[in-house]
Amino acid sequence: MKAVCWNGAKDVRVETVPDPKILNPRDAIIKITSTAICGSDLHLYDGFIPTMEKGDILGHEFMGEVVELGSEVKNIKIGDRVVVPFTISCGNCFFCNRDLWSLCDNSNPNAWMAEKLMGHSPAGLFGYSHMLGGYAGGQAEYARVPFADIGLFKIPDGLTDDQVLFLTDIFPTGYMAAENCHIKPGDIVAVWGCGPVGQFAIKSAFLLGAERVIGIDRIPERLRLAESYSGAETINYEEVDPGEVLKEMTGGRGPDAVIDAVGMEAHGTNFDAFYDRVKQAVRLETDRPTALRQVLLTCRKGGHVSIPGVYGGFLDKIPMGAAFNKGLTFKMGQTHVHKYLRPLLEHVQKGDIDPSFVITHRLPLEQAPHGYEIFKHKKDNCIKVVLKP
Repeated sequence: MKAVCWNGAKDVRVETVPDPKILNPRDAIIKITSTAICGSDLHLYDGFIPTMEKGDILGHEFMGEVVELGSEVKNIKIGDRVVVPFTISCGNCFFCNRDLWSLCDNSNPNAWMAEKLMGHSPAGLFGYSHMLGGYAGGQAEYARVPFADIGLFKIPDGLTDDQVLFLTDIFPTGYMAAENCHIKPGDIVAVWGCGPVGQFAIKSAFLLGAERVIGIDRIPERLRLAESYSGAETINYEEVDPGEVLKEMTGGRGPDAVIDAVGMEAHGTNFDAFYDRVKQAVRLETDRPTALRQVLLTCRKGGHVSIPGVYGGFLDKIPMGAAFNKGLTFKMGQTHVHKYLRPLLEHVQKGDIDPSFVITHRLPLEQAPHGYEIFKHKKDNCIKVVLKP
């Protein structure tokens, strides 16, 4: 089969690789009909996630048709159309039983690697390094899905791939980010980063009752989309100081909740952004927490800080004194996708949201390297790339 393979930093290739096979009675094989390039994939593309190996198949946002089933998968049939959560969960452990699906104890066969860096291992992830399981990803013609009786979500008739593909990751990720803000009527929420996850966080904050949502970014097409689709107010941080503007917009108090939808490769215009880029380039710092610093300094006293943006290691110059003295509440982590699949599908069916609004480019799988290039460098007004095997 054809698959998008990682061959080093900024080097992805479409290669011919062996077809996946059933390895466990709870496995399934999916013929992929749609897959996408995620902002998290860029961290792999840029070489910032350790334990990647040459030839690893990328991709964790994918859906398709079931073509083969292990003997213990009874709730799914061959021919079913399914989406696949990017977090791999067993459904039976301490954490799965508490709806903490991305913290599954049993799905990462390389847990010992993650434990060395993090103390404990999260769940295994598709296409996201050997430290997180070494699972082949879904930017391919076929994929093996372990724990398929838990990890496959059947899609009802009448919905297109574009409407449901993002149930695999970015829609639940944006929604959980907003939910972690504990939004109350009248709240003002500020979202750093208006990429695909930020767009879903903005829309979800409104769905959960926010009165105002303010998006911060520097890319004009992202800011326009946040305004036109979700009705957000926006700030271009290359033109103004977002901290000062947010004070003015909130009567000096600051937003009630803030969302860092940027993560480890943040950009900025201040000295700290330059400092981060230099330290990351020489591997004295693993992540660039420019947006995170702004989030902590801008949030109102007693407010909530939600972090869906991916961080991979160790951060420098974090204003914990500000966070402590302002009494901020933090909530973060990989998304518990399984928890949100059914309620978010209902939002799509009712017409509350059409997740396809973020798609700007649809490309054949063979053009994946081009897709990575335009997505990475924001070329051709690119916001989201969907690949069709």
